[in-house]
Amino acid sequence: MQTSKRKPKKPGRPRLTKADAKGQIVPVRFNPEDRKRVEAAARASKQTVSAWIRSILAGAVES
Repeated sequence: MQTSKRKPKKPGRPRLTKADAKGQIVPVRFNPEDRKRVEAAARASKQTVSAWIRSILAGAVES
């Protein structure tokens, strides 16, 4: 009789599928004044800063 040993679960978040994972990270630096304006605009649209930046870029690329 064989006993099957399961691998213990690894701690942390499970890996995302390629379809669910975002692409690459693009680091961007803002001066304090611009950062405050970006954060305020994201808050006003009820989005995260990252989601707001993505939406703005998507609109700019389509134009």
